[in-house]
Amino acid sequence: MADIKDLRAKSDDELNEQILALKKESLNMRFQQTNGQLTNTDRMRQVRREVAQIKTILSERKKGV
Repeated sequence: MADIKDLRAKSDDELNEQILALKKESLNMRFQQTNGQLTNTDRMRQVRREVAQIKTILSERKKGV
């Protein structure tokens, strides 16, 4: 899981790229779960939280907070 300080240090473009990568990972994990191949189910939760953190940071920047 990424540290919030590291996320805040990244540019908006880097954060958007990371969101795309995490969403691809999430999609792959959902397929694995459907096929019974997923071993680390906690990672799904981590990915969702990390996407939420990044979206929060982007929203804060947009609002100027």
